[in-house]
Amino acid sequence: MLQCGMLGQTGPDCLAPRRAVGFGFQDVKGARMATAQTPAMADLHSGEHGHDQASPGEIAIGVIIGRTSEFFDFFVYAIASVIVFPRLVFPFTSELTGTLYSFMIFALAFMARPIGTVIFMTVDREYGKTAKLVSALFLLGTATVALAFLPGYSEIGVAAIWLLALARIAQGLAWGGAWDGMASLLALNAPPSKRGWYAMVPQLGAPLGLIVASALFAYFAGNLSADDFFDWGWRYPFFVAFAINVVALFARLRMVTTEEYATLFETRELQPARISETVAREGQNIMLGAFAPLASFALFHMVTVFPLSWVFLFTRESPVRFLIIEIVAAVFGVAAIVASGIIADRVGRKSLLMGSAIAIAIYSGFAPQLLDAGAFGETIYMVIGFILLGLSFGQSSGAIASNFKQAYRYTASALTSDMAWLFGAGFAPLVALLLATNLGVIASGAYLLSGAFWTLLALWLSGQREAGDMDAGA
Repeated sequence: MLQCGMLGQTGPDCLAPRRAVGFGFQDVKGARMATAQTPAMADLHSGEHGHDQASPGEIAIGVIIGRTSEFFDFFVYAIASVIVFPRLVFPFTSELTGTLYSFMIFALAFMARPIGTVIFMTVDREYGKTAKLVSALFLLGTATVALAFLPGYSEIGVAAIWLLALARIAQGLAWGGAWDGMASLLALNAPPSKRGWYAMVPQLGAPLGLIVASALFAYFAGNLSADDFFDWGWRYPFFVAFAINVVALFARLRMVTTEEYATLFETRELQPARISETVAREGQNIMLGAFAPLASFALFHMVTVFPLSWVFLFTRESPVRFLIIEIVAAVFGVAAIVASGIIADRVGRKSLLMGSAIAIAIYSGFAPQLLDAGAFGETIYMVIGFILLGLSFGQSSGAIASNFKQAYRYTASALTSDMAWLFGAGFAPLVALLLATNLGVIASGAYLLSGAFWTLLALWLSGQREAGDMDAGA
């Protein structure tokens, strides 16, 4: 169903509000193993571990719980930034402008995340991982539940905008502190022949979190009147996010604080190093690691936040129906992430990432216009996009981590993740929506194309550095 924004069509008529129609309410190279192994480590890898030792499978459970809770928080906010905050906080402007303002505040968390890493790495060094996790997740839970009580612009004026921005910054700081090193620990304890398989485990949290968040919003939006949804219905997912954070906190603390995990962190040298020293020693590898997953991180928002905003603003499709399409597509994403582990163990992680980047570049040239082809086109766009996302995102975490010296791996990995999300995803919805509304929806693919370019360049440079290091050591 063709609407505004196509083929460069712009202007006030194109950007007219459409909320009265069809809203959907009732009334409208893998990480290296440490060379020295204790007997416990040998038992761990042989699979003969006792009740006081930790297997990769046990670590994986903790990783999935932690990442799913974080991504659920992420998507609850992301969905609200499209269908709630423009109306609640920016009612004084057009829907398009309000959404752009909302996306600007959305980006604040990604800008704050590296600062959170700096702060909470200091807490980790001084007081330990328990203090770090408790304080970070307490901040995250507080910021998230505070959003559930956010007054609207009509009630407190411009203060509503500042409160939304403050809560979003707090979320970003907390996400920086929520880095628990479990993903790195999992990669280091994975059997050599299964490194790709275990690398994909943390990434499962993204589609799982999206599925739950989308289902909640679809339920409330589809079963409440518009007035009830905007008055109180949208707030419930934030309460659920707070509850999930509490459960995830205790699940993660139960693992991180045990003696066997403390020993694993120590023997793998996964201890917090000073930020300044880490950047001085590993700065180049951090930047390569940040740009290596850019294609998948850009695609991440191009199949989650951006298409929801486009459908909501410029078509008569119900956002509830589109949320259901996202849920279905995310199931394909889960399968693709699992497949990425199998493929990566056969062809190599970097080969898979390079192949995925090329496929994403091709996808960027034709797929966005499917968003204006009705429900069938939207479904094709989402399913193909999530398959490509699963294959690339499934292996994007720590693709360059093996280049880090062990003494800096814990801190460098956290900083790499922060930078990757900032460069690849933080501004993706904002840039894509600006491109689409001014140049046509097909132009939003330019953001994806740039991400694919930087991924290929970073992986090539990483290979050159590794070859140089081998030549130097020969």
